[in-house]
Amino acid sequence: MSATIIEFDRVNKVFPGHHAVRDLSFGIRRGEIVSIVGVTGCGKSTTFNLILGLFPPTDGTVRVQDHDPHSEFDWFRRRIAVVFQDARLLPWRTAVQNVKVGMKFAGIPKEHWDARARDWLSRLGLAGREDAYPHQLSGGQRQRVSLARAFAVDPEIILCDESFSALDEITATALRAEFVELVRANGKTGVVITHSLGEALTLGERILVMRPPGHLADDVAVPADPSPEELETLRERVLTAMTPEAPDSPGPVENTQKGAV
Repeated sequence: MSATIIEFDRVNKVFPGHHAVRDLSFGIRRGEIVSIVGVTGCGKSTTFNLILGLFPPTDGTVRVQDHDPHSEFDWFRRRIAVVFQDARLLPWRTAVQNVKVGMKFAGIPKEHWDARARDWLSRLGLAGREDAYPHQLSGGQRQRVSLARAFAVDPEIILCDESFSALDEITATALRAEFVELVRANGKTGVVITHSLGEALTLGERILVMRPPGHLADDVAVPADPSPEELETLRERVLTAMTPEAPDSPGPVENTQKGAV
């Protein structure tokens, strides 16, 4: 079994007037692709930002590669890359220049930029489009540039925040498959934040199900090639876990079968 690369231990995050994450504990192993799914307000974004080290937990510990992502923020340069819902490309730069910008900020030596940027654009199906500006690219192509920018810095972990939700379903399906293939082929760890149950099942080897008020409701293993019947069982299990509790609920039920289908 691979070593744990991301670990939350009894994490709480409290903002003024809002308890965003409650007693959150989970681990993600090196080389896994894990989906984090839940309804709006369940704590997905807070969990995402805690992994990135954008703020510290109020209580508990967050460890990424056995380091504190908040207090050791600079250590994580090049080790974590993020792909957002919006490709966030600089409109005045071409596709290849946008990929180079990522490497510049990651501190990669300049002599490697061009070859590496063109290689990753080619891998993502954009050979011949390297000199196109964002307005000359489709939404799917812009997201391919964003993925190339992430992979080009050679990170240990790639975080996706609703990265495929703004695309049409045909384009999104193709990009999801390419993302999984590239993560596995290059030995990366993928963490996908999504509100889509279908996307969570498609991408994740495991699904961490979050439920308001900010706790882990279930940890579901996904078979490599599930049958339609298994998929339906998984879907029902995740939907049940996602459902917010009634106001008079006694609280989250302890997950005694973590990772079991």
